[in-house]
Amino acid sequence: MSLLDLVRKGAALAATGALAVALAGCQGIVASQTGSQVRIIDASPDAPGLDVYQNNAAIAYNLGFGTVTSYVSIDPGTYTTTATQAGTKQVLTTSKATFVTGAQYTVLIGNAAANLQQLILKDQSQAAPSGQIGLRFIDQATRISAQDIYLVPAGQKLTAVTPIYTNITFGINTGYLNIPTGTYTLVMVPTGTVPASDTIATYTGAQVTYTGGSVTTIIMIDQQIVTTPGLQVITAPDYVSPTATS
Repeated sequence: MSLLDLVRKGAALAATGALAVALAGCQGIVASQTGSQVRIIDASPDAPGLDVYQNNAAIAYNLGFGTVTSYVSIDPGTYTTTATQAGTKQVLTTSKATFVTGAQYTVLIGNAAANLQQLILKDQSQAAPSGQIGLRFIDQATRISAQDIYLVPAGQKLTAVTPIYTNITFGINTGYLNIPTGTYTLVMVPTGTVPASDTIATYTGAQVTYTGGSVTTIIMIDQQIVTTPGLQVITAPDYVSPTATS
């Protein structure tokens, strides 16, 4: 059975800025039973530093491109989340959403500054199924064409595996994909590329060993200060197994 088949089977089975709270070591990320948790991700390649407020309370100051805050606890309720230019009250983008008890959320601020937008995402706060990991890919790269996503197992070559997701473009959220626990290299190539020994990937990451049960969000973002458009990724842990070691 191919990796893609296993992903599909798993899916069927499973239906910093200031004020950010630091995680202690590799502890699990578990939503409070009496409140909500929220983090902020700045994926806009050209927006200024951002101060972020929920209603009138500041939850992050002077966020820069590629920043992922830790989760902070908030009271459940409906909030207007506002991103302003750092140090000013100039509103750049707002959104309104209800945050419920015991849930984790990401406020993703992305797109070019001229069209800045917010996405409110509900994050997975429990472990992936036994023997699997959960990965969610979100494309916020404004200058890159459609890509196919590969996870190349340790000891294998790109030419020997099939993509876990094809034709991802700006704004797409894959949702959580359940994948067998293992050590993988993330590779992305333009959609429709048939990998060969001389294929030049748009992105090739470091080899990563994923802990069983872990859940991670991977955001595709632009590279900055390059002569041609490039792609990089930032990762945000949604759930870390309490038994994981640093």
